Amino acid sequence: MSNFFFGYSSGKHADPVPNADALVVKNLFMRYHNSNKDSIHNVSFLVPVGKKIALIGPNGSGKSSLLKTIAGLLKPTSGNILVYGNPVGACHHRVAYLPQRGEIDWTFPITVRKFVLTGRYVHLGWFKSPSLFDLELVDIQLSNLGLENLSNTQIGQLSGGQQQRILLARALVQESHLLLLDEPLNAIDAETSNIIYQLLINLKLQGKTLLVATHDLERLKYSFDDAIYLSDGCLFNLNQENNLDNDLTKEPLWIG
Repeated sequence: MSNFFFGYSSGKHADPVPNADALVVKNLFMRYHNSNKDSIHNVSFLVPVGKKIALIGPNGSGKSSLLKTIAGLLKPTSGNILVYGNPVGACHHRVAYLPQRGEIDWTFPITVRKFVLTGRYVHLGWFKSPSLFDLELVDIQLSNLGLENLSNTQIGQLSGGQQQRILLARALVQESHLLLLDEPLNAIDAETSNIIYQLLINLKLQGKTLLVATHDLERLKYSFDDAIYLSDGCLFNLNQENNLDNDLTKEPLWIG
């Protein structure tokens, strides 16, 4: 049986636990059904509300698997994940996940506007039609990301940078509090990179919490509050393992 399952089928909407951290991961293990090795091995950390955290590590280190498990798209083998004090799946609209571009079928016959609108399905369910509010929210995000002139364009006609921007727009229209972004800055043009970096700043100013997988180590210290380092599915204290300055964070993310 696959690790994937339908994450939005329960329709639950639990309230956040007062004073809870945005994310707590405790002794997390995750192994794919066809593997004899853990993709995530005994990972524990927490992310306070309103922080912008980088998730770094080499390709194959488990970054995508970790984000998908937190998002509820993969089932953990063992361990616990709490999102605003609730188990994964207690409130899907509170967490938005942005996949890597390579996971999307860009040949699918859908326009940019309709693609971004799918980010509202977590609120609408499978059968409710979008309201004027939903459509206006989509148009606002398309405008914010410089895509308003491409709303009726088929997604397969977009450049790589434009594709990355509509993925981000789809995540943003969900109006989530915790955003899990899987390499949104990978292989994009300078214009898109600047737009996304400014958007990440604005999201933090709005009180959003961000966990962002990235390879952009040059901007790590200046663009994020702290960093989580994965290697071969295991977590390391980046400051200790790589001798970086300790002023990346005022409070450690690590929990026992």
